[in-house]
Amino acid sequence: MTSTSSTATARTSSEARAVARTQTLIKGTNGIGVVRKTTLPGGLRIVTETLPSVRSATFGIWAHVGSRDETPSLNGATHYLEHLLFKGTSKRSALDISSAIDAVGGEMNAFTAKEYTCYYARVLDTDLPLAIDVVCDMLTGSLILEEDVNVERGAILEEIAMTEDDPGDCVHDLFARTMFGDNPLGRPVLGTVDTVNALTADRIRRFYKKHYDPTHLVVAAAGNIDHNKVVRQVRAAFEKAGSLKNPDATPIGPRDGQRTLRAAGRVELIDRKTEQAHVVLGMPGLARADERRWALGVLNTALGGGMSSRLFQEVREKRGLAYSVYSYTSGFADCGLFGVYAGCRPSQVHDVLKICRDELDHVAEHGLSDDELGRAVGQLQGSTVLGLEDTGALMNRIGKSELCWGEQMSVDDMLARIASVTPDDVRSVAREILGRRPSLAVIGPLKDKQASRLHEAVS
Repeated sequence: MTSTSSTATARTSSEARAVARTQTLIKGTNGIGVVRKTTLPGGLRIVTETLPSVRSATFGIWAHVGSRDETPSLNGATHYLEHLLFKGTSKRSALDISSAIDAVGGEMNAFTAKEYTCYYARVLDTDLPLAIDVVCDMLTGSLILEEDVNVERGAILEEIAMTEDDPGDCVHDLFARTMFGDNPLGRPVLGTVDTVNALTADRIRRFYKKHYDPTHLVVAAAGNIDHNKVVRQVRAAFEKAGSLKNPDATPIGPRDGQRTLRAAGRVELIDRKTEQAHVVLGMPGLARADERRWALGVLNTALGGGMSSRLFQEVREKRGLAYSVYSYTSGFADCGLFGVYAGCRPSQVHDVLKICRDELDHVAEHGLSDDELGRAVGQLQGSTVLGLEDTGALMNRIGKSELCWGEQMSVDDMLARIASVTPDDVRSVAREILGRRPSLAVIGPLKDKQASRLHEAVS
C-alpha cells in the first residue's frame, strides 16, 4: 500500500464547526491520479481521484450494507431500498430526480451486492454540483412512502421473474445456496417472492435509518474534479439534511469475522425445461483481503479467463461442447468462492463436467506452465488497466477500496503485485483451492439417470 501524508483543515462558520481531516492517499504523477480522502465530523468519508484530462465526472455514495445484513424475513430489503431511494424526497419527486440528470445528458443508477450498495451519477464535469446535490438528496432525504413501496413491489417482482427466466444467471444464486446454505450469503440479493411481498414501508424505513448513517457511508468521486470543492458541496448537503449530528462519530471499519461454508460434495439440481443445462462446479475460495488473492487471480485467468485459457480451449475450441465456459472468483470479507460455469446441451453435461474436473485436478497437482503463467500475468495486468479507463470505473475502485479495505492501492502497485506472482505461489494456491472436493449446481432438463450421475463430478 502507498504511504500517506496527513493534514488537518478547519472551516469556520457561525457555528464553530469541527475539524475535517484530509489525507493524500496516492500522490499520482504530475497531478494526475491523485487520490485524496477527507473524513468529516460525523464520520462521513469522502475520497476522490483527479483526472484533469477528461471532461466527465462520476459521483457515487457507497453504503456499508448488503444482503448479508438481512435477517431471513428481511431478505431483499437492501435491494428494495435501492429502488425506493429513487422514488422521491422532500425536495424532489421521482420524475424530478430522473429528469434532472437526463436534462444534462448524464446517467444515474445503483446496484446492490451481498456486502454493499452503491448509488452513482456520471455527468459532464461542469454538471458535477448537480449530481452531488441529487445523489446526496436521495441518500439523506428519501421519504419511503407506503404508496411507493406498493408500486415498486410490482417492479421488483418482475425483476425476480426476469432473473428466474435466465438460468445462466439463476444458477449462480443456486451455487451460492449450495455453498452457504440458508444464511445471508446463500440467499438471493433480490429476495424471494414471499419475502418481497411481506416487506412493509415501516420495516424498510427502519432498515434505512439503521444502515444509512454517515458512519456507514463512503462518498467517492472521480474525473475532472477539485477535491476541496467536492468536500464543501457534500458537507453542505449532509449538514442541510441534518445528517452530521454527532461530531465525534467515527466511520465503521471493514467487515471481519469468520464464515464457515457447508461441507463439500453437495449437489443441487433444479429440473427446468431449458434448451441448455447450466452448471457451476466450484469450491471455497479466498477472502477478499487474503494476500494470496493475486496468485488466485493469475490462476483464475489461466484456467478460465479468456479464449486462450485451459477451459475455453479444452471444452469449446477442441471439442465444441459449450459456447460459454469460464471460471471466476468471488471474495467476501471472511470467505470466498471459486467457480467454473458452463452452458451446454443436457446430453453433454457429464462430458463437460469430467473435462472441467480433470483440468482442475491437473492444475492442482502440477500448477501452470511458464507460458501459461506469463500469458495470465500479462492478461490480468492489461485487463486491470483497461478496466479503469473511464471515470465510473475509477469511482468504483476508490469507493469500494475505502469501504472494503479501508485503504487505497495505486494502479502501479496493483500491477507490481500481479507481476510478482511466482510459479510456486500459483502452485500453492492451486493445490489448496483446486485440491478441495467441489460442489455442484445445475439447472436444466436432466433425466433421472443423468441426474443420479451428477454426484460422480464431485466425488
